[in-house]
Amino acid sequence: MATYRTLEPEAIIATIELLCRRIDERFPGSGLGAVSRELLEVSRSVQRRAVEIARPRTVLRVGVGSVIGLLVLALVIVPLAARVPRSFALPELVQVTEAAMNILVLSGGAILFLATAERRLRRRRVLAAIHELRSLAHVIDMHQLAKDPQRVLEPGFRTTASSPTESMTGFELSRYLDYCSEMFSLIGKLAAVYTEHLDDPDIVAAVNEVEALTTGLSRKVWQKIMILQSDPLAD
Repeated sequence: MATYRTLEPEAIIATIELLCRRIDERFPGSGLGAVSRELLEVSRSVQRRAVEIARPRTVLRVGVGSVIGLLVLALVIVPLAARVPRSFALPELVQVTEAAMNILVLSGGAILFLATAERRLRRRRVLAAIHELRSLAHVIDMHQLAKDPQRVLEPGFRTTASSPTESMTGFELSRYLDYCSEMFSLIGKLAAVYTEHLDDPDIVAAVNEVEALTTGLSRKVWQKIMILQSDPLAD
């Protein structure tokens, strides 16, 4: 039974597969089609990566637990085994107290570092995967960067020797830009898949940054689409 409370990676992959076919049918052999296929490959690995990263690291947990146990045991045994004088002079008492506090602070820091090792490992791997999605969004943005609606809307638009070659009609350019917008949205959804398995504030923040990035890039694309749609000659 389908659920509407969580993202379904299979549905996202199916949507990207359909988008790849639509782009190839409309713009066969285009660079945008190659990027969409790259996005499809990335999407197929997202679910596997998310599940694999969220899987408990039993060996790491046992090792960390053993080290923490030995450290706590040492903190208990060493003071009990030490020969403590029955009385201290005030300077000696201050020194002993300061040394004991330093040991407790350092030990606490070491225990905290070890206890969070698994979370930091997961976070590093997820952030690397999210960076891949962020880079892909910028690649898509590069493909639409030179798609200027004015070249279509102005019959007397003058080009230079360095102007990009453009042979699209207004309708084709509108569809091209719309495909870019769809890919931006899908990248944001792929990034959000990682939060379905990992509840980490840093990961959630990174996903939100990708969502903000893709939304901003999509907004630029839609500004061009609105310019095209505002002119009836663009059809």
